[in-house]
Amino acid sequence: MSIHSGTAQTEKVYNQLTDISSVLAKIVKEEFLFTWQWWFGIALFVLPWIIWFIFRNKESTGRLLLGGLLTIILSLTIDLAALTTGHWSYPFVIIPLAPFLFLPYHFSLAPVGIMFILQFKPEANPLLKGVLFSAISAFVGMNFFKAIHFYNPKNWSSFNDFFIFLFLYYSAYTIVKMESFKSLKN
Repeated sequence: MSIHSGTAQTEKVYNQLTDISSVLAKIVKEEFLFTWQWWFGIALFVLPWIIWFIFRNKESTGRLLLGGLLTIILSLTIDLAALTTGHWSYPFVIIPLAPFLFLPYHFSLAPVGIMFILQFKPEANPLLKGVLFSAISAFVGMNFFKAIHFYNPKNWSSFNDFFIFLFLYYSAYTIVKMESFKSLKN
């Protein structure tokens, strides 16, 4: 096989993915749009940020947002790896721009949830906070999304979700607790 053959095959697959995305967009438009599940997904996207903006620790906003941004990046990376290997899927599509991802989870629920936990009782034991957050997220949250058909774990265990949430929490915790933040100066 040559590089030209490989790039031709890649382009063919990209065209197939574009066709699949078009089909998924049509499904969203004809089957999901304006259902209670769709509105619920939109609310999950918007409401956590509104609530966080109102109740955030204003003196720590920058640090918390950095932890939230890291959570977004890591959760997207983990999700893309798991989706491409077939570990789980998202049968309900809210936004057809990224039809294989559950965007409210990545861009709202996970980062805002972690930012709230980080600012809540910051002097409390981080191990306990991380374990509680991960247990609630994995065993309650993910099973709820499974029950309403937003998430299909296939053969994926909730214990695996627990460790993913624990990793996300401690990654954000580590970056938020860094003491190396200084002002930029000329």
